[in-house]
Amino acid sequence: MPDRRAIVNPVKGKKPPDTGTMAIIAATEVDLRLLARLTDTPIVEQRKLYMSTLQVHADDHRRFTLAGPIVGAPYAAMIVESLWVWGVKTVLFIGWCGAVSRRIKAGDIILPENAMVDEGTSGHYCDPSCHVALPARTLVHQARLALQHHGAAVQEGAVWTTDAIFRETVEKVKHYQAKGALAVEMELSAIFTVAGFRRMEAAGILVVSDELSDYQWRPGFKSQAFKSSREKVCRAALTMGSYLGA
Repeated sequence: MPDRRAIVNPVKGKKPPDTGTMAIIAATEVDLRLLARLTDTPIVEQRKLYMSTLQVHADDHRRFTLAGPIVGAPYAAMIVESLWVWGVKTVLFIGWCGAVSRRIKAGDIILPENAMVDEGTSGHYCDPSCHVALPARTLVHQARLALQHHGAAVQEGAVWTTDAIFRETVEKVKHYQAKGALAVEMELSAIFTVAGFRRMEAAGILVVSDELSDYQWRPGFKSQAFKSSREKVCRAALTMGSYLGA
């Protein structure tokens, strides 16, 4: 049997943050700022975390952590590993994605049921032949309810996680369309895989920022639908942080 023990492991450090058990990871700086602006739970600690910012929010009733921005599977794995060693048990990722399915448009909100692995990190945590990573079903259900509470219409299904944002080729888009992918993004399969390895619960919520489904790039970053959906997603994430944070 191969010896799969890691030589380098995440460590708490001399002064670990008191993160609570719930963390919301925002892929983008603008969503991290939006989350911080929308929450009524004060910041009790803030520090750098690699190239990201970590904020602990707490009052007498709840404690949760905001972290971000992050880009790509390896860096997402680093953040999840750090949160795990500090005591986080539940991770909710919010990010942006490109529409692959023709029925998905900019501004749509996607609640992923699984993430197809087209990145190099997951194979270091599970069998390299693993092609699909799964979120925690209970957490997906809680995210669904939170989104509904904030009036968000949700599309549910598979997403495709890639390492290479500039190699979303026509061939690859057609391949993942045939496999039923709704959208493409860069972190979720790794987050699901690392969380499963560390016995954490993880789920993700994505807002469609652009469209690739007709093999042309159609940006939707400036649309009102995109901006409105981002706010609904952030509000839903904070609702989850309020009742899952401890």
